[in-house]
Amino acid sequence: MQSIDKMKEDGTFDTLSKRERLQIDRQRAKLELNLGSIVKMTRMPEAIFIVDTNKERIALSEANNLGIRSFAMNDTNTDPTKVNFPIPSNDDATKSISCILSIVEKAINEGLEERALEKDKKATEKKDKAKKIVEEKKS
Repeated sequence: MQSIDKMKEDGTFDTLSKRERLQIDRQRAKLELNLGSIVKMTRMPEAIFIVDTNKERIALSEANNLGIRSFAMNDTNTDPTKVNFPIPSNDDATKSISCILSIVEKAINEGLEERALEKDKKATEKKDKAKKIVEEKKS
């Protein structure tokens, strides 16, 4: 997708025939539909959250192969041994899914806030350390 966007930016896309442009546009639309949310990922994710492990068994097996931790809602018809952190729940009911996801969302937001506070704390400590070094050199 990025190479197609680069072609459009630098003008090489306009030099192609109409048929080639249509094929590339269709290919990009298909890629955007399937992979649009992960285009700008620069590293592997630390964890994935799966709602229905039966439907997403390929994603679960890929996560296990790559060593990515998996959190999943497990129903009575799924195998919880394949998931690192199974959450016993009904993965068919929308209210159950929204309830679990709201709790997970709150936990993620709390974690992000804590991470931001830690970064700020480290930055201020670094600045204080730099000020001390500068003061010692002046003395």
